[in-house]
Amino acid sequence: MSTRIALINAVAAAIAPAQDALARDFPQAEVWNLLDDRLLADADARGGLDDDLRARMNALIALALDSGADGVLLTCSLYGPVAQGYRSERPVLAPDESAFADLAAAGHARVLVVASFDTAKDDSAARLREALGDNGTEVTALAVPAAMAATKAGDADALATALVDACRPLAADVDAVFLAQYSLAPAGDRLAAALGLPVVSGPASAAAALRRRLAEDAS
Repeated sequence: MSTRIALINAVAAAIAPAQDALARDFPQAEVWNLLDDRLLADADARGGLDDDLRARMNALIALALDSGADGVLLTCSLYGPVAQGYRSERPVLAPDESAFADLAAAGHARVLVVASFDTAKDDSAARLREALGDNGTEVTALAVPAAMAATKAGDADALATALVDACRPLAADVDAVFLAQYSLAPAGDRLAAALGLPVVSGPASAAAALRRRLAEDAS
């Protein structure tokens, strides 16, 4: 019997990485995509999340759950706090919360956060530091603009090359890499092989977390 997982997306580029991670780590999942491609633009125009945008995301989550979703995953980190504040017996996950938990459990001393632009880099690094608390982990961050151009072009080889070239000079100084955007996740395996380091991404961690949570709920 399949398990329906609703993905709530703000950009189309996040859909394939989340679907691929679920197909690999939670093959029983039946994916249902909801896309509101104004979520980011409207937030940018308003200077961030406001009450109306929070209500809009809450309505999308409620729609998914009321329509039979067994679990919900948001793929846009900006709206993560809405997911974390949503109360439901079924799992409603913020994009990065499972990845942050995996990084904390691994006990890495030094983590490199990688994003394709500065705002995402700074936001993800700040949220990771908050999630890790005072455990002594050193968090550094890097923006790779060439990765954005590659994702917009749908060029997986160019994406992997851009990330490898940018991260390789820093590899000796970190213990793990966190890919801050779902659109970067397709390069995770190639980046890990090139650097010889663990690479953590939101889609893979979330897929595994949803599988575990729903298995526990069923037992």
